[in-house]
Amino acid sequence: MVWQDVQAIRAQAPLVLNITNYVVMNTTANALLAIGASPVMAHAIDEAEDMARIAQALVINIGTLSAPWVESMFKAGRVARERGIGIVLDPVGCGATAYRTRTAQELLREIRPTVVRGNASEIRALFRSGGNTKGVDSRDDPDDVVADAQALARSAGCVVSVSGAVDLITDGERVARVANGHVLMPRVTGMGCTASAITGAFLAVNGDAQAAAANAMAAMGIAGEIAGSTAAGPGSFQMNFLDALYHFDEMQLSTRLKLA
Repeated sequence: MVWQDVQAIRAQAPLVLNITNYVVMNTTANALLAIGASPVMAHAIDEAEDMARIAQALVINIGTLSAPWVESMFKAGRVARERGIGIVLDPVGCGATAYRTRTAQELLREIRPTVVRGNASEIRALFRSGGNTKGVDSRDDPDDVVADAQALARSAGCVVSVSGAVDLITDGERVARVANGHVLMPRVTGMGCTASAITGAFLAVNGDAQAAAANAMAAMGIAGEIAGSTAAGPGSFQMNFLDALYHFDEMQLSTRLKLA
């Protein structure tokens, strides 16, 4: 259940290591704090392995790529894999350039993430080495890439979480859909990246990667609904979203949940 995972995150305050992009560091750190996790944003080559040794989950986000950061991603990923902690790979903009696609595929092969979380176009590009990505935005819907998501999950031995109006989460066999969310969410930068960070927190407390990924997307969507109900626009939505994560209760999560 989503509420059980939220309670566990609040009780355990898992340390989630993020090697992420400049654009979203503040946003994702605040979201992790709001839901009860402990974020660390660190990308220096010299400490990547040490940080991965003390973390309870690792989130790798390729939004603002550079060669030193990529090296840190591999270093941290290898340690995380050896330790058996949850790893989330967010292939931001995969399909937009050859460099992004190649880097994402190399990370997928070497670090073997627990969850790959991206939009539909990124997932398709990651699986097919091409795609229909518009910068970091998607031109596809999750239901357009069900077969690709399932095939990617099976070939990589991971869970694939595809965000959209209705999120799709699959381990290659099971398929879950989360219909929670709000129309203002795509108007705020970094919401997808936040979903990846939150997925890391849920993986830290739930050993069932499929359930953890689905619960994380449900929490994101429900927080979005609550935030959007009183927001005047994207600015107030972002503030309300953090407050919603912080004030989650069992009633909100159980009555609003749209998970099939």
